[in-house]
Amino acid sequence: MRLYKASISLPVCTLFIAVLLIQKAGAARFLPDGSRLQFHFYEKSCPNVEKIVRQVVSSAVASEARMAGSLLRLHFHDCFVQGCDGSLLLKSIAGVIEGEQEALPNANSVRGFEVVDAIKAAIEQECPGIVSCADILALAARDSVAVSGGPSYPVQLGRRDSLTANRELANKNLPGFNFNVTDLVAAFANVGLSARDMVALSGGQSIGKARCNTFAARLTPDPQDPTALSSSYSSLLQQQCPAGAASDALVDLDVTTPIQFDNAYYSNLLSNRGLLHSDQVLYSTPGATRDLVNLYAQSNSAFAKDFCVAMLKMGSITPLTGSEGQVRNQCGYVNA
Repeated sequence: MRLYKASISLPVCTLFIAVLLIQKAGAARFLPDGSRLQFHFYEKSCPNVEKIVRQVVSSAVASEARMAGSLLRLHFHDCFVQGCDGSLLLKSIAGVIEGEQEALPNANSVRGFEVVDAIKAAIEQECPGIVSCADILALAARDSVAVSGGPSYPVQLGRRDSLTANRELANKNLPGFNFNVTDLVAAFANVGLSARDMVALSGGQSIGKARCNTFAARLTPDPQDPTALSSSYSSLLQQQCPAGAASDALVDLDVTTPIQFDNAYYSNLLSNRGLLHSDQVLYSTPGATRDLVNLYAQSNSAFAKDFCVAMLKMGSITPLTGSEGQVRNQCGYVNA
């Protein structure tokens, strides 16, 4: 089997990891004919699909490094709401569709839709009506990580696009930046992901940015709070967010290597430099999540392997397959 080989600092995840995941976790969704999401689903119907996605993503990230984190987040926020079905991409239409983009965890936050549209347009020119928007999100997420120096991994394909969106479920299912460990573990378990998956996927915060209002409450450190920001980091953030929650500024999620996908995110947590409360609690709360943070902070390869496994598992959350749903002509709209 062929793997996308990128010029990266972390090891490329092997097909063995994917097979092991399917065997142990049962993450792959079986199609009516007994097959399942496949690693080379478009090998005959659209053989250049991965090349096209990679080219558009590489260009977009070269123009704006922040876009890598944005595209990764789109896949995450899509899969947590009624499965990996591209529902997040649907635009709201009064009286017809109440889109997820306006849900509280997404509003003024999720972005990168123009890149997804560009990928879709390029694919439609070569093989119209074949590749789903849900699969584009999965491939774009993988390539965003790879072009940022992170690991690459084979992506299971064959998802179909939903006919509906669910804003209510988005408000309910998406993890919040003020969640504690118990909340986070429950939110991930709700979609079939383990605590280990949760800590590994949190490493996606190695790239990207957050607005000041998501962490403004942390700018006044409480010395009795184990999740409190270090004084030096708090001072730096106060300079970047002079008006606190009212500041519209963007701050790097990873203060150490903000555009490099690596394990510095976890090293930051060891010194109370986790930007969001939901980041720092992974280390500041005694127990299994702290142990994993220590492991990933010490071992880039351990983080890379577990991240790949968790991404494959997340990408298989209740997809539409076979004749379910449709392959949208435009990602933001259901076909006429």
